[in-house]
Amino acid sequence: MALLRFFTILRVLTFYRLDADLQFLQLPVALRLALRLSPLQWLPRCDVQFSRGMRMRLALEQLGPVFVKFGQLLSTRPDLVPQDIVCELDRLQDRVPPFASDEFVAIVEAALGKKISEAFFSFERDPLASASVAQVHCAVLPSGEEVVVKVIRPGIAATIEKDLSLMELLAQLAERFVPDGRRLRPVEVVQDYRHTIFDELNLQREAANAAQLRRNFDQSPMLYVPKVYWDYCRQQVMVMERIRGIPVTDIAALNAQGTDMKLLAHRGVEIFFTQVFDHNFFHADMHPGNIFVSTQHPSRPQYIAIDCAIVGSLSRDDQYYLARNLLAIFQRDYHQVAQLHIECGWVPPHTRAADFESAIRTVCEPIFEKPISEISFGQILVNLFQTARRFDMTVQPSLVLLQKTLLNIEGLGRQLYPQLDLWQTALPFLERWMQNRYHPKNLLAEIRRHGPGWLEKMPEVPELLFDAAQQIRRFEQVAPAIQSTAEQMVLLEKRQQLGRKRGRIAVLVLVVLGLLWPQWELLRSAVPWQSLLVLLAALWWWTG
Repeated sequence: MALLRFFTILRVLTFYRLDADLQFLQLPVALRLALRLSPLQWLPRCDVQFSRGMRMRLALEQLGPVFVKFGQLLSTRPDLVPQDIVCELDRLQDRVPPFASDEFVAIVEAALGKKISEAFFSFERDPLASASVAQVHCAVLPSGEEVVVKVIRPGIAATIEKDLSLMELLAQLAERFVPDGRRLRPVEVVQDYRHTIFDELNLQREAANAAQLRRNFDQSPMLYVPKVYWDYCRQQVMVMERIRGIPVTDIAALNAQGTDMKLLAHRGVEIFFTQVFDHNFFHADMHPGNIFVSTQHPSRPQYIAIDCAIVGSLSRDDQYYLARNLLAIFQRDYHQVAQLHIECGWVPPHTRAADFESAIRTVCEPIFEKPISEISFGQILVNLFQTARRFDMTVQPSLVLLQKTLLNIEGLGRQLYPQLDLWQTALPFLERWMQNRYHPKNLLAEIRRHGPGWLEKMPEVPELLFDAAQQIRRFEQVAPAIQSTAEQMVLLEKRQQLGRKRGRIAVLVLVVLGLLWPQWELLRSAVPWQSLLVLLAALWWWTG
């Protein structure tokens, strides 16, 4: 079955001309010839006019839900994937035919340990939505609350495991043979995908994320997160409040109810920065399918967020350096941007700040020539990371998730209100956050938070200092021996290199003598043997 699936994948990739760049791969000549003569080349091909991004999207959709999810993950990696492909993969739809309602009911009953009629007052057998990993049905609890029941697709874990094994094989081949394969890190991308998609198979994790996000925005006029009913949640089953709202992309319906589109767009930006900097816990899958707008008080519109399977957070240092970087970009202080990247370790410490500053200026200055309302803040962040990658920057997954979320939010905001000035919304927020970070009240809160731990460890400090001093003394005693051993190892390595070099010379001489032996008499009369000895001595001396 695995072999059949492998050939199916090859056939689909060939049909959509994704093998078109094989001639540029560093494959062995025999393998390139075998691929050129393969029967796959005789199969029909799609229209050559399709862009490479469109061909990749269509291929992933044909290969099935696991590959669709993988394409969605790739669309979150603009630091690795070209922008034209990212834009096309953003269009991947996660809608698949539903599985049987009887099977859905059986999974729910097995998980809850009771009949569906006992667990719910009423249950709708027709699904509300069906995606690659899960399916959703509506129900009513015995207490009268309207809810949605989400269930993981049966057998999906085994399907994912088979396809992931094939993906890992293809990634290993790509890393070995594709130019820049190591830089693109395809094996690492597939491993990240493995963690992401198997996390999505645990609905209790998603429920916990939703509960945290709901608590963070409790009583907030900006964002509403449905309530989770924990008594009905299991690893394969999740029950949460049913929401009724307008899809955020339904501009006609939003206008029909008199929604304040400007305020809606600005609140989307404010929600993003609040999640990232105030809560340090952000919904990282905020594509339009997961966002609705409440039908209540349209003059003060409120977002509704669902599907919290993917969330992100930043370390305290990354959070601080990101805020300072964004403020420096606002002020066009490219030198500070370069210095901050080096200070926080996003680029290697040996990076020359002047070179990095020049590269950033080259990318950003043309963008700032546009009117402020037309500048894409998210795209600047993408360009910044792409520039930093040339200086061996390794982007952390949390930063990539944040970058992708910002792109989604900004794109959505501009769709709702084309005149959206994200800078006007973001700059006061960042300045206020930086001021509050060092406000005496926040510093006192940090002392209260960490103070008990510091006091608990205080009695150990003298002993730790004494141990450190003892270790320094011991190191000073053994340092000469370590240095002597290191010098001996260097000397031994040099001797081994000399032996290997002389061995190669000896082999070469023997080979040459073997080739010349039939003409030895003629050679001896033409070249004095003393000259050969001098040549051999010179080679021996040169290898030393």
